[in-house]
Amino acid sequence: MNALTPVLAVASSATTTLSTLDWLALAAYFGILLMVAWWVVRKNKDTAADYFLAGRNLGWWVIGASIFASNIGSEHIVGLAGSGAKDGVAMAHYELHAWCLLVLAWVFVPFYARSLVFTMPEFLEKRFCTKSRYVLSIVSIITFIVSKIAVGIFAGGVVFATLLPEMHLNLGFWNLDSFWVGSILVIVLTGLYTGIGGMRAVAYTDAVQVIVLISGSALLTFYGLNTLGGGSLVAGWGHLREYCGSEMFNLWKPLVPAGQVATWAPVKELNAAGHVVKQAWYFNTNFPWLGMAICAPVIGLWYWCTDQYIVQRALGAPNQKVAREGSIFAAFLKLFPVYLFIIPGLICFALAKSGKVPGLAEVYDPATGQATAASQGAFPLMVQYLLPVGLRGIVVAGLLSALMGSLAGVFNACSTLFTVDIYEKLRPTASQPEIVKMGRIATTIMVIIALLWIPVVQGASGLYNYLQSIQGYMAPPIFVVFFFGVFWKRLNAQGCLWAMIIGFVVGLFRMLVDTPVTLSSKFSYPEGSFLWIVNNINFQYFSILITLISAIVMIVVSYATSEPDYSKIQGLTFGTQTDAHKADTSASWNWKDVAGSVLVMICICFAYIYFRG
Repeated sequence: MNALTPVLAVASSATTTLSTLDWLALAAYFGILLMVAWWVVRKNKDTAADYFLAGRNLGWWVIGASIFASNIGSEHIVGLAGSGAKDGVAMAHYELHAWCLLVLAWVFVPFYARSLVFTMPEFLEKRFCTKSRYVLSIVSIITFIVSKIAVGIFAGGVVFATLLPEMHLNLGFWNLDSFWVGSILVIVLTGLYTGIGGMRAVAYTDAVQVIVLISGSALLTFYGLNTLGGGSLVAGWGHLREYCGSEMFNLWKPLVPAGQVATWAPVKELNAAGHVVKQAWYFNTNFPWLGMAICAPVIGLWYWCTDQYIVQRALGAPNQKVAREGSIFAAFLKLFPVYLFIIPGLICFALAKSGKVPGLAEVYDPATGQATAASQGAFPLMVQYLLPVGLRGIVVAGLLSALMGSLAGVFNACSTLFTVDIYEKLRPTASQPEIVKMGRIATTIMVIIALLWIPVVQGASGLYNYLQSIQGYMAPPIFVVFFFGVFWKRLNAQGCLWAMIIGFVVGLFRMLVDTPVTLSSKFSYPEGSFLWIVNNINFQYFSILITLISAIVMIVVSYATSEPDYSKIQGLTFGTQTDAHKADTSASWNWKDVAGSVLVMICICFAYIYFRG
């Protein structure tokens, strides 16, 4: 039984939850989206700069909204709500990484803006060497396929399976249920406007989708608290803390779970329910504070400051001033997910535990006092059982906004990486229309591969857990070479290349060890064996290990070889900036940018203080 089965079991007992008014709301949403996409397509020119970076002419509010919409995709709405129901606010650490966007705005934007690159691997080539560009391009594409694209498609299927369980499509040789119909439908609709309109279509449709996404999710949070509190939001919040308990409201999880022993040796003991516990402090505990304090920022800084998927929007700005303002605006928007996606998961758990919404009973197991696997569908289940007619359509439109916005962003990022970093290098004489055409073909192939990878995602213990573990294995080498490369001018191409190769090999090794266990619950390694230990080490601790290995390799190899030619990397590190570079950066910001950044940090600090159990 995979992680989706309980969700489907709940959904299969229900009929269609969307009324005529809901369908009208959805039709209005798609109508607006179609008009925006059509307007954008008419402005497009058939050039690489226009297709991949919207002609470097995006406004700050479009950049910020597009960054947020691309990030807050299906894996966030479905995954974060599911994680909230299962583990409480632990995943809020990742959402409070809005401060990482401030690092992008104030630290990296000047270097990216003056380098005029299309992709992050291209920046790495300018800083280090061509080989490092190829390595990062290939690894980034693989990571996008097995994480962002596959997870986005899978989450879209979960939404359709929950809200429209009776939807089927019989192709004769294959009878598609609602999960697969939904997955394929999301791909086709998103791929259509992304492939035709490119980055400009992605960015402007994202701006529309953000409005629908935030308003729809806010409605669900409001109705959830209102139902839990018997008509009072204040009472609802009080009941939420009561039913969930302080542990679910605690961002900082203990290193050693209650009832277990801190030791390096495998431990066997019984918990209160009489079940055997096989876990030591370094094994798979859920989000220990040490991992969240060290590993989570590494993943966050990689994602927000160096990942093509996100940074491509900033690269579409006409200058570093606009790119910075857009990044700060995105940081402000990033504060919303804790309250719009994670909290609804807790509300779902509380409603199931209290029995106030019988339809959510499958989410809670009275015998253990814990959430069941059905909690993965917490968000769409709440849409199904809580919202009145008409409003469901708005919230489902918000869900679709997230699904399509996230997938559109990664489709465009993938096509950019393949076309600019690989195809254009192999065919330097290719015309601009040919380059754009190849980007569309590459996207189609990647989507097909991602569809084949969905069974692996289905076997994961949780949608968002799967995504974070994959990123935890692949992000450290990229984080190391970008951050060390910008701050430390002495590090050279050989150090960068070997740090990435060795770091990626270690991360890939962990992924390969995990995959058989993920695919089959019956498979396990012999207890105490080397592979068993590797598989059971918490993914955050393993990510820290990969970070340390990559950093050591980069430093040792760089100092064991010759210094880089500093004249070739002028303006690409802090140590090689000229006075003109510094003056240009200083003139690109004002007190409003500083005030906005300070406000974001104050909100983050408040959340950390409040969610402490």
